[in-house]
Amino acid sequence: MSTPHINAKEGDFAKVVLMPGDPKRAEWIANNFLHDVKLVNDVRGVLGFTGLTRNNIRISVMASGMGHPSIGIYSHELFTHYGVETIIRVGTCGSYQKEINLFDVLVCLGASTDSNFASQLALGGTFSAIASYDLVEKSVEVLKAKHLPYRVGNILASDIFYDFNQENWKKWAKLGILGVEMESYALYLNAALLNKKALTLLTVTDHFINKEQKATAIERQEGLAKMIEVAILTAEKFA
Repeated sequence: MSTPHINAKEGDFAKVVLMPGDPKRAEWIANNFLHDVKLVNDVRGVLGFTGLTRNNIRISVMASGMGHPSIGIYSHELFTHYGVETIIRVGTCGSYQKEINLFDVLVCLGASTDSNFASQLALGGTFSAIASYDLVEKSVEVLKAKHLPYRVGNILASDIFYDFNQENWKKWAKLGILGVEMESYALYLNAALLNKKALTLLTVTDHFINKEQKATAIERQEGLAKMIEVAILTAEKFA
């Protein structure tokens, strides 16, 4: 049952997987938000766990690594080999809009990109990568119930972290792009190709306009904890 990148056995993964980028963050989520946790993958140090939520709902959490190629591999293998039906990416981002503050949660309805990830399909056009609406709807319901600040909209899923053109982000911001990360386009494309569900939730930890706004390590963890709770309550509905 194992793949080149995952050594889990059949049935080790739940139907819903939370997917942070960092393996250590996956471990932190498993240890702090789940119980009866089992390590189900450790190939290349990309940790995956399955456990029970506080409401005793079985879900999994596994790291994606950084960038479209990495999450493209892991999401594809989870969807096609392990019976996973839903992936909720839980990550961090930089904000492009002045009215968006540190620790706001972005519900990523769509993912624009500078990536060529979709070129494999030879579509002859541009694929608009969007989230599964029922996941968006449930996450917004939870955010409202918890009175957490959030925005719903389009983000940039970029292949570039250190951009040679340091002003390029302003073009995206002018189009209303909320912020930038590096994984969601591939996740949404894979979900569309395989008739699965996907959503990205992001916590704002950096700001392109108010550059003095940067979260400390402790603030990042506390801010992320709120988003993880939202993700878990959303995941429970689809588990």
